[in-house]
Amino acid sequence: MTSLLANRITTLVRAPMAAAGARPLHLHRIPPRGQEEEEKEAAAEEEDQRQQRRRSSRGSLSCSASSSSERAAAGMVVIVGATGTGKTKLSIDAARALGGEVVNADKIQLYAGLDVTTNKVPLEDRRGVPHHLLGAVRPEAGELPPSAFRSIAATTASSIVARRRVPVVAGGSNSLIHALLADRFDASAGDPFARGRGDRPALRFPCCLLWVDVEEALLAEYLDRRVDDMLGAGMVEELREYFATTTPAERAAHAGLGKAIGVPELGGHFAGRRSFRAAIDDIKANTRDLAAAQVSKIRRMADDWGWPVRRLDASATVRARLGGAGPDAESASWERDVRGPGLAAIRSFVRDGGSAANGDGEAEERMAPCCDVVG
Repeated sequence: MTSLLANRITTLVRAPMAAAGARPLHLHRIPPRGQEEEEKEAAAEEEDQRQQRRRSSRGSLSCSASSSSERAAAGMVVIVGATGTGKTKLSIDAARALGGEVVNADKIQLYAGLDVTTNKVPLEDRRGVPHHLLGAVRPEAGELPPSAFRSIAATTASSIVARRRVPVVAGGSNSLIHALLADRFDASAGDPFARGRGDRPALRFPCCLLWVDVEEALLAEYLDRRVDDMLGAGMVEELREYFATTTPAERAAHAGLGKAIGVPELGGHFAGRRSFRAAIDDIKANTRDLAAAQVSKIRRMADDWGWPVRRLDASATVRARLGGAGPDAESASWERDVRGPGLAAIRSFVRDGGSAANGDGEAEERMAPCCDVVG
């Protein structure tokens, strides 16, 4: 499978680069990785993150990218979904199966710090998969605009392909997904998801777009419980330290990180403006609102823009988790409904030469096209 994917990515990359007069990238079979290699990759990734943070402390991440380097990012796997649905888990599953590396597209997780509050995946849970643009921007560098992310993420994906790996883009910030994938991007045009806008952006890269979805009521219940889990993991202590060790002026400069759900709510509690219970209730309500907004934007991508989004229903996995069915039941549901059909869709994408169509009969049986579930 890895060899097939590598060969197909080579084809996707070579044609546009040749048109630009650039030297094509040649990908080869990616050998299986042992534990020692995975540990080396994890250490290399940590060093990469430190280098990126040092660069951002001198201003911001470099966002220059030539047209050829942006073209070199062809053949992406892109995983979207509301917060809490499991898109991070699927991105790691896909990267391990395909010989890939994950590119973060969550605009809050771009910033260093507040790892519990921002739900960054811990190093030990990455299972040896390198992650890029995760905690890579120093908070004081200011908010990274989508236009800068467009260049940085494309260059990052190009670098992954150059190392004979597969870019797996994952994140819940659909403004960043739009910025990366849309064929034309105008930062002055305003919110691309705003009601009343009639433009239909096309994809500039061949993409296998997977949407990890969960039934609305079920997800709302799970998100409330996840907030409780975050409290148990040290969210309050993390934010109390943050407010105790930063000045109001410093926090005002953290334009991106300061938008993380939990920062303003518990900040109000620490300042004596609201009770702890009210702050937690607000965190839960705002998290549910965020999830609803994310789903609405994904539906816009699929229905209004015609992007080839494929829905993977993780409801059974979440239901098993909420019901205490145990890890075996959760794993079985995840494999049946998400990981299995997700990898099948990627294989179909590869076999079809990067076509948006899904020609895999098995995948069609196990996975509903977006238009079947979006009214």
